[in-house]
Amino acid sequence: MKTNVGGIDKILRIAVGIALIAMAYMNVVGVWGYIGVVPLLTGLIGWCPVYPLLGISSCPIKKSS
Repeated sequence: MKTNVGGIDKILRIAVGIALIAMAYMNVVGVWGYIGVVPLLTGLIGWCPVYPLLGISSCPIKKSS
């Protein structure tokens, strides 16, 4: 399992996840807001299970010498 979520992507996922969970907790968006756990976890772990299926990665490519 290689890291496939890079810098800005991680920050956005964590921010969106926390925002959705907070809004669900405050009953702004309802129970569906707890889906924010998914972007929060993928941002914290640095791996998104959908990215390999789509063949994308937001991590910078490391060149091997």
